[in-house]
Amino acid sequence: MDDMDEIVQEFLVESYENLDQLDSDLVALEQEPGSRELLASVFRTIHTIKGTSGFLAFSRLESVAHVGENLLARLRDGQLVMTPVTTDVLLRMVDTIRALLSSIEASHSEDGVEVAEVVAAIRAVLDGEQPVLPPAAGAGAEVPAEEPAPAAPAVEVAAPVEEAPAPAGPPADKPAAPAGEKASAVEASIRVDVELLESLVRQAGELVLARNQILQRAGALRDEDLTRACHRLNLVASEMQETVMRTRMQAIDHLWSKLPRVVRDLGNMLGRKIKLEMEGGDTELDRTLLEAVKDPLTHIVRNAVDHGIESPEVRRAAGKNEVGTLKLRAAHEGGQVVVEIRDDGKGIDPAVIGAKAVEKGLVTAAKLESLTPNDVLQFLFLPGFSTAAKVTNVSGRGVGMDVVKTNIERIGGSVDVESVVGHGTVWRLRIPLTLAIVPALTVECAGQRYAMPQVNLLELVSLDTERMSKAIEDVGGAKVYRLRGALLPLIRLEEALELKRPAEAEMPTNLVIAVLECDGRRFGLVVDRVLDTEEIVVKPLSGVLKAIGSYAGATILGDGRVSLILDVQSLARRTMRSDGIEHAAAAAAATTAATGEGQRLLVVGLGDNRRVAIPLDVVTRLEEFKTESIERVGRREVVRYRGEILPLVRLSHHLGGGSRGARSAGEVDAVPGVVYSARGRSVAIVVDEIVDIVAGQDARSDIDDAGLVGSAVIRDRVTELLDVRAAILAADPNFFTEQAQNELAEASKRLGV
Repeated sequence: MDDMDEIVQEFLVESYENLDQLDSDLVALEQEPGSRELLASVFRTIHTIKGTSGFLAFSRLESVAHVGENLLARLRDGQLVMTPVTTDVLLRMVDTIRALLSSIEASHSEDGVEVAEVVAAIRAVLDGEQPVLPPAAGAGAEVPAEEPAPAAPAVEVAAPVEEAPAPAGPPADKPAAPAGEKASAVEASIRVDVELLESLVRQAGELVLARNQILQRAGALRDEDLTRACHRLNLVASEMQETVMRTRMQAIDHLWSKLPRVVRDLGNMLGRKIKLEMEGGDTELDRTLLEAVKDPLTHIVRNAVDHGIESPEVRRAAGKNEVGTLKLRAAHEGGQVVVEIRDDGKGIDPAVIGAKAVEKGLVTAAKLESLTPNDVLQFLFLPGFSTAAKVTNVSGRGVGMDVVKTNIERIGGSVDVESVVGHGTVWRLRIPLTLAIVPALTVECAGQRYAMPQVNLLELVSLDTERMSKAIEDVGGAKVYRLRGALLPLIRLEEALELKRPAEAEMPTNLVIAVLECDGRRFGLVVDRVLDTEEIVVKPLSGVLKAIGSYAGATILGDGRVSLILDVQSLARRTMRSDGIEHAAAAAAATTAATGEGQRLLVVGLGDNRRVAIPLDVVTRLEEFKTESIERVGRREVVRYRGEILPLVRLSHHLGGGSRGARSAGEVDAVPGVVYSARGRSVAIVVDEIVDIVAGQDARSDIDDAGLVGSAVIRDRVTELLDVRAAILAADPNFFTEQAQNELAEASKRLGV
C-alpha cells in the first residue's frame, strides 16, 4: 500500500531477504543435521522475525515464528535431531511466514492466511508425534515463486536504495509485477554496497564537470544543432546528478532515533523530568554529513539536559512546569539543513560567561562592557572554556563546544546560540545538504580565479574606483563600507591571501564587494570582478594546502582551469581577529544601538550644492536608472524597472531647483534614484547623487517650503527635510492605500518629521 509505514516496509524487505536465506539454510541443514553454525543462523532469523512481528502487533506471524523458534531451540540444544520430517515442517513454516508477509504488504493485515495447521504440525514434532503437514500451496498459503536474492546481504557495509516509494505488492507467488502494477517490497528496493554508491557519485561529479566545459565551449559557437544537444545534455546531467545525490541522502530521523534513550537515561541519572519533542525527522541530508553531525548533536543534547533544564524542585519554585521540554527541529532553509535544539531551562547568563572570560584573560573588563549579550555567548565556543563548578562524567571537562564548532565548520556548516535567562536556550546548526556538488560564485582577484560557495553569499555591491574611495571609511585602522547605513567591515581578498598582482596587469576600474555572512556576522570581501555562477564539484586538498586554512577544496571550472574554493568561515575568523576589524564591528553595533533603526536618514544631493534628507525607513531600494529606460507618458515621466513601469519624479524639479548643471540629461548614462514600494505599488524618485546615510540630526528648524517639512543641521551642513508623501504623490497621485499611508506616517513620526 502507498501509505505503508516505513518501519513495516523495512521489516518486509529484511524478512523477505532472510526467508530466501532460510530456505537455503534448511536444505543445507538436512544434509548436515549436526551443523551448529547453520542451526544458529536459522534460529537467529526466526527469532528476529518473531520479535519484530510482536512489536508491530502481527499476532499470527508471531505465533508461527514463536513455535518455530521453540523447535529450533531444541534442535540447537541437541534435544531433537534433524530429520526429513522436521525439515518439511520447518519449510512449511517458512512458506506460511512468506504468505503472511505478502498479506501484510498487500492489505496491512494478516487476514486470509490460516496458521493453525502449521502451528499444530510444529507442536506435533515437539511432542514426538507424527505431524499432519498442511498442503504446500493452498488455503491462502500459496507457495511463492522464486524471489529475487539480495545483492549484498552484509548490512553493515550496505545501504538500502529505494527504487520506488513504499509500493504495495501483488501476491507473493508472482515472480515479477506485470506492466502497470506496483512491485513488491523486495522488488522495490535493493541493497547496494556503499563503495559502489560513492563511485557512482564521483562519476556523476565528473559528468557535471564535463557538462560545464561543453556548455561553455558551445556558447562560443553559433550552431543550433549543437545548442539543442547541449540543452539536452544539461537536462539529463542535472536530473542524473539529482537522482544520484538522492542515493546518499538519509532522513535525520536515523540520527534522532538514538536520542530518546540518551535523554531518558541522563534525565533519570540527574533527577530531571524531561519531555523530548522531535519535529522534521524526515528532513534529509548527505549520509556523510549525517555521521559528522552525530557527535556534535549528541553533545549539545547532553549539555541541554545537564546544564539547561533544571530539577523539578527548581522549576516549581520558578513557576514552571516540573517537566522540562527539549525540542529538536530540522528543516530545509536556503539550501541548507537547519537543526535547532531548544530547551525551556534556566538559560545561559551572559554575566557569568563574561566574568569567566575576564578571569581567563580572554577579554578585558573594559572591552567586555562594549560587547552585546550575543557576542559574550560566543566565548562558549573557545577551547577550554567551561563554567561548570565541578567535573562530571556528563560535561564540565573544559572541552566540548569548541569541538562541536570545529566539526560543524569542517563540513561547511555553522553553529550559533541564543539564550534568555530563565526561559531557555536555542542551539542552531546550519549544515549544507551535501559536500559533493555545490552552487558557487566564481570571482577573480589579482589575476587568479576562486570559487565561493553561494550559501554564505547575501548580495553583491559593484562600485567604480571613484565611488569606492569616497564610500570606504577608516575605523580604528580597518576599512569599512556603509551599506544602507550599516558599517560593513571589509576584507580585501588580495591582502588576505597575500597575492601578488602581475606587473603587466592593469588595476581594475571597478571593484566588487561580496557581502557574506559567517557566524551571524556580516562582512564584505573585496574582489576585482565576478565571473559566473555554476555548480562545482568539490575535490579534496592535499594536507599542505589544507593547513593554510583559507581553502575548503578545489574544483575544475567550465573552461578547464583549476580553481581553489574559498573557506569563508576560516578566512573571516583569521582576518577579522585584527583589532581594527573588531573595532569596526563594535562601532557598527554601537551606532545601531545608539541611534536605532528609525533615526537614520538618506542624504541626497541636488544642483547648486543642495542637500536633502529622506527618512531611510521609506527607502525600499537605491538604484541607478539608465537614461534610455526613462520615457514619457503624457506629461509624466516613467522608468522601465525590473519588468514594470514606475511613475517617476525628479526631485530637483519637484522642489523647484536646478539640476546638477555640469552635464545635460542627454550626456548622463545613468541617474541615481530611490524606489519606494508599498502594497504592490512603486514609485521612483530621481536625484543628482546619493551622498550618505547618517544617524540623527544636530539641530532642527520648522522653516519649510514647497515639498519640505523643515530643515536640520546634519554633519555641519544645513539639510532640507523632504516631505516624502508629497514627492510620492507628485509621481503618482493615486499611490497611497490606507496601509501605505499609515506606514509612512509612522516612519515620519519616529523622525519627528
